[in-house]
Amino acid sequence: MPSNVPSLSTIRADGLAYDPDAACSHLSLADPAIGALITRVGEFTMRPEPAHSLFQVLVRSIVYQQLTGRAASTILGRMTRLFAPKRFPTPRDLLEMPSERLRAAGLSTAKTAALKDLSARTLAGTVPSLARVRLMSDEEIVERLTAVRGIGRWTVEMLLIFKLGRPDVLPLGDLGVRKGFALALGKRKLPEAAAMSRRAERWRPYRSVASWYLWRALEL
Repeated sequence: MPSNVPSLSTIRADGLAYDPDAACSHLSLADPAIGALITRVGEFTMRPEPAHSLFQVLVRSIVYQQLTGRAASTILGRMTRLFAPKRFPTPRDLLEMPSERLRAAGLSTAKTAALKDLSARTLAGTVPSLARVRLMSDEEIVERLTAVRGIGRWTVEMLLIFKLGRPDVLPLGDLGVRKGFALALGKRKLPEAAAMSRRAERWRPYRSVASWYLWRALEL
């Protein structure tokens, strides 16, 4: 098993694959700027959100792309009602639903195509079950899921942090993380990815926790 895959025995009751107190202590010692940010923000409160299936998580991710929460929720509700009395469609349900009906629920042509591709790849086994994905390394998950139309690296990184509770994910393409980095380190300009990556080497193996604090920096 790859080294960055948490064993089932290390998954805590709160869903995290690491001890947040140990992570904060490590970050504070490794990087005084992040330590100061941790002191200002306070306790690390992020906990993985429960998920019924990886397929459902990815369906929601696709629907919510580039939309406000309210608009996406409305469209998702319309879409799921197409499959009543089921609460949520299966991959086969979505694959067999005419594209015209999905678009009539408010989905764009691109999102409709992405959902169809996700459904086909789930049935083919390219998209693993949630139980299986928990046994895969971060990069294996990224490689497998970005093969799906409409699923980019950022989407998978959010899954790793907020659904799987992985400890060492650094979303270099996230604007909020970049802005938080500039604030925490007193930079006037947004950092280049290479500069962030170099600095973040000292945050390993808790770059997910550091990223969460960088997001919180924007709220101070």
